[in-house]
Amino acid sequence: MEMQDKLKLLLAALLVVAGIAGFYLVPEGQGFLRAIAFVAGLLAAGVVMWLSTPGRAFVGYAQESVVEAKKVVWPTRKEATQMTGLVFLFVLVLALFMWVVDSGLSWLFYDILLGRG
Repeated sequence: MEMQDKLKLLLAALLVVAGIAGFYLVPEGQGFLRAIAFVAGLLAAGVVMWLSTPGRAFVGYAQESVVEAKKVVWPTRKEATQMTGLVFLFVLVLALFMWVVDSGLSWLFYDILLGRG
């Protein structure tokens, strides 16, 4: 990474810190102005980030991610309901199986082997 990009990233971090400091330096009674100070710091940092090479690379990555997300085929309501029902049924059967195994082992060890029943 070039020195210019490092300086831009440092400036962006300082702008975020300045926005946070501005939020806390404005009196509590002026909530809207406090929010504006914070948002202004974030927006200024975002602009500086966008002007750097890593910032542009991130924007390109985000755009490619949106394109890929649009390719996702979501299940229909019926398919989602059926799969949810199957998951609940499987959980119920597995819980029942584990309860039977646990009860059987308890009975075997405590009642039969140790005679404490």
